[in-house]
Amino acid sequence: MADWFIKNLRDARWATHNKFGASGGFEPEPGAFEQLGINVRVLERGQPNCLYHRENMQEDFLVLSGECLLLVDGEERPLKAWDFVHMPPDVDHVFVGAGDGPCTILMVGARSLPDEKLFYPAAEIARKHGAAAEKDTPSPEEAYAPFGSREQGRPASWDSLPWA
Repeated sequence: MADWFIKNLRDARWATHNKFGASGGFEPEPGAFEQLGINVRVLERGQPNCLYHRENMQEDFLVLSGECLLLVDGEERPLKAWDFVHMPPDVDHVFVGAGDGPCTILMVGARSLPDEKLFYPAAEIARKHGAAAEKDTPSPEEAYAPFGSREQGRPASWDSLPWA
């Protein structure tokens, strides 16, 4: 059993990607939390947090600052600070940064890695925001192959973020 701990977001493990923004994680190492995934995403205008997808696990999201666009089940929904989104299993979704500055989103999701099922539809709504897989696929490796990997480090907008 792991020990409890406290970690400030400034001290989180950060990774950045020029396409998918920055992610701050609290886990001592990726995948260390068995039941719950939790991270904070920082998106600049036009950056999706990932590719448009659905999964068989519940997720919840809280916009902490800034503005973004939620693409969900073929619709576009504008969001602002303190908007909460509940995402039941099997709903297509992705967030895209919007507004004049960075958007920060707290992202929390159930985990059951052996039972996890993902699907990335090559949906037009996501394609127009640069957030679609090239073709329908259940494979994250195939969906993300054209984009390269994340790099360790904080987002470029770090000093303008609420916790900086």
